[in-house]
Amino acid sequence: MTTPELTIKQPAIDLCDDTLLYATEIYKSFILHNQGGIKLPVLENVSLEVKAGECVALTGISGSGKSTLMKSLYGNYGIDRGEIWVKHNNNWLDLAQLQPHEIIAVRQETIGYVSQFLRVIPRVPALDVAAEPLLELGIDIDIAHNKIKHLFSLLNLPERLWQLSPTTFSGGEKQRVNIARALAVDYPIFLLDEPTSALDTQNRQVVINLLTEKKQQGAALIGIFHDEEVRDKLCTRELVFGIN
Repeated sequence: MTTPELTIKQPAIDLCDDTLLYATEIYKSFILHNQGGIKLPVLENVSLEVKAGECVALTGISGSGKSTLMKSLYGNYGIDRGEIWVKHNNNWLDLAQLQPHEIIAVRQETIGYVSQFLRVIPRVPALDVAAEPLLELGIDIDIAHNKIKHLFSLLNLPERLWQLSPTTFSGGEKQRVNIARALAVDYPIFLLDEPTSALDTQNRQVVINLLTEKKQQGAALIGIFHDEEVRDKLCTRELVFGIN
């Protein structure tokens, strides 16, 4: 990735060596064009620093801005004001200042995202859907497929489904494909949006174990967990949201 000089300047404060993400003074609002252009503030002066081995839970009532922050940290939403610094290949990048192709490069190597929903691609086997991020990094296809098969086995996804498109899978089966897709890559940062919402008790524990292993390996985790058991077992602290 060729990074313009603007994007690799250092944050204004000195950060610890093990800090992987630093978001400061984030403001985000939405313009409701179908309601007369009303401006709806969602995030106001939100800041967050996450270090290697930490898991931060975003907590608060529905509509308080948790999902908006997650999507902003992934670059899906542009922010009105503030900075979102991520450590990418030992360089600090302000995600809010990156061009779209640069954000894609950061996602390929630095930020993994586990959402509640799988982007289903008709006629593409689940094995290939999950292996795609590895293949984009240049990993040999056989190595990529073997890694996904191992994760599918851990996640109890029946082998008979591996060569089928996830189009007709159940919600829990799709979520397990999505989890394998994200966890196959050793991202330094993982964003987790209800990663166990459609899973049974057995597979929920498997995901807890896999995410705990990522923490132990030094990844930083940020997530929304409505399942209190998952939150209690994984998270080291909380960022609490209120209604503006």
